[in-house]
Amino acid sequence: METNKYYLDIQEIKKIIPQRYPFLMVDRVIEFIPNKSIKAYKNVSINEPFFQGHFPNEPIMPGVLVCEALAQAGIIFAKKTDESLMDKLIVFAGLDQVRFRHPVYPGDQLILELELIKQKRNIWKMKGVAKVLDTVCVEAILMASVLS
Repeated sequence: METNKYYLDIQEIKKIIPQRYPFLMVDRVIEFIPNKSIKAYKNVSINEPFFQGHFPNEPIMPGVLVCEALAQAGIIFAKKTDESLMDKLIVFAGLDQVRFRHPVYPGDQLILELELIKQKRNIWKMKGVAKVLDTVCVEAILMASVLS
């Protein structure tokens, strides 16, 4: 199996996806195999604005934001796989079989792994897994749609 290991840092990521702080949820891409998979991470900090209210005495990253992080990594994957999409907006089209298995805490490094299931026309379907170390935190099937 051929692996294209390389790094996309935050400056390169910002050239690919439109999200910005506080909603930019991918810090670095560490592995990319075109038409197959991507691996990225987000460093979770206590300074994230959502921790002020979720929950003040027991800070846990909201599961929907973990899903958002997976989706952003998926958009990077789609745009790096098909460079003609670089100037297109890609949005959530669906989220299926979501399982929240373990909380994500401040100080964690959230590993985002996505594997392409199917791509047809403007729809991309991927299996996503978010982990901390070897512990699976969230699993989901994500669908994205390319807007013209």
